[in-house]
Amino acid sequence: MDERPETELISIPATPRVSTPEILTPSGQRSPRPATKSSSAAWTPTSFISPRFLSPIGTPMKRVLVNMKGYLEEVGHLTKLNPQDAWLPITESRNGNAHYAAFHNLNAGVGFQALVLPVAFAFLGWSWGILSLTIAYIWQLYTLWILVQLHEAVPGKRYNRYVELAQAAFGERLGVWLALFPTVYLSAGIATALILIGGETMKLFFQIVCGPLCTSNPLTTVEWYLVFTSLCIVLSQLPNLNSIAGLSLIGAVTAITYSTIVWVLSVSQPRPATISYEPLSMPSLSSSLFSVLNALGIVAFAFRGHNLVLEIQSTMPSTFKHPAHIPMWRGAKVSYFFIALCIFPISIGGFWAYGNLMPSGGMLAALYAFHIDDIPRGLLATAFLLVVFSCLSSFQIYSMPAFDSFEAGYTSRTNKPCSIWVRSGFRVFFGFVSFFIGVALPFLSSLAGLLGGLTLPVTFAYPCFMWVLIKRPAKYSFNWYFHWGLGWLGVAFSLAFSIGGIWSIVTQGLKLKFFSPN
Repeated sequence: MDERPETELISIPATPRVSTPEILTPSGQRSPRPATKSSSAAWTPTSFISPRFLSPIGTPMKRVLVNMKGYLEEVGHLTKLNPQDAWLPITESRNGNAHYAAFHNLNAGVGFQALVLPVAFAFLGWSWGILSLTIAYIWQLYTLWILVQLHEAVPGKRYNRYVELAQAAFGERLGVWLALFPTVYLSAGIATALILIGGETMKLFFQIVCGPLCTSNPLTTVEWYLVFTSLCIVLSQLPNLNSIAGLSLIGAVTAITYSTIVWVLSVSQPRPATISYEPLSMPSLSSSLFSVLNALGIVAFAFRGHNLVLEIQSTMPSTFKHPAHIPMWRGAKVSYFFIALCIFPISIGGFWAYGNLMPSGGMLAALYAFHIDDIPRGLLATAFLLVVFSCLSSFQIYSMPAFDSFEAGYTSRTNKPCSIWVRSGFRVFFGFVSFFIGVALPFLSSLAGLLGGLTLPVTFAYPCFMWVLIKRPAKYSFNWYFHWGLGWLGVAFSLAFSIGGIWSIVTQGLKLKFFSPN
């Protein structure tokens, strides 16, 4: 019989309190997690391990339970991590916070698409224009909240990408089929559109600044595209999503600034003499119907960025005591407050200033067409330069999912992280592919209404379906009916707006009205 003391028999070495890779990132930096009164008072699975509970137990067992309590509260959900995530640009760094979330969401949510909202008002009029814009804003804000909550809906699992969440809800194969195309278009397609818009804006900026002193051989539009693409490629060498937080801040500030400048300049100038606020009339009832559908598609396309919500949230540390959805939602609320301060004044002020005379190019085209001689060149050039900065910043965040996909394919085959040269090669390749697509398909902007309708479910429909399939509310309850109904309504709108986009492309007259640059 072993005569050793009891304490020696049950003595277990103290387990050191270590951080999960969710907190300790490859760079070795930790995200600050300030303690709050509410969090300390909240119930946790180890709340029962109190000093009163431990008092009757011997010192060795107390030490084991205290260490277990600390470890569980540090790890939280005991999240199962994919080691490959530490090599990929979206999940490489998990030091994000609410400020970074606000910067990224604002940079992704405000952009060139807001400048064409008055074009939709020209076909919808005051009442339907404001009503549709308000409903779309509230709807997409709710689906944003759904995505934030579903990021860690299953204990032990973080859905770091939109496609991963779709696979969890719809199944492996169906989730890829439903989510891959719209998310790829929203990333790669918008990156290509930003090259076109950024290059054309740089050309206009040069013409305004240079004026009559321009040389006899100025750069062509395609050459300006190449200049803009080169700048995008240089900035894209930043390694991961957290590292471009500064660029997102610049993009957010410039977007808010140029949006304010544009609508303030528009409403401060005399309105055209022939202005009218009646919706544009079409030769037939079917033409009017399709034009309204296409205008509603423009409104829906103004709310983009939901394909990046989970990616942004995945850059944050998350534990049971400090889940990532709290700072993410805090940052999202701030960002969408400023988004509302941009899109509503642009839509209402732009339509008030130009009515149904609004050019198809949106607010910048209207300023250039109606007030080129009334506005100081310096102020107009500043607005155009801010648009360029905003496009450069937006390119980075919308390209990051594509960079992540490239590197995921490489690391899964080689089982090692990308070297600096491989990573740079992927980003140079993506930049120039986007450039060549923009040059080879100059009518890409004409497909905005159609593709905006096709990608509408990412924002308005899929989150509702995923909420029902993952959260599983009681069948036939109000919650169940509400989310299924909202999701199918989004699908119906997607089909209708896509038909309106197809009609606008086929019909040459409306194609010129909506998409001609002048």
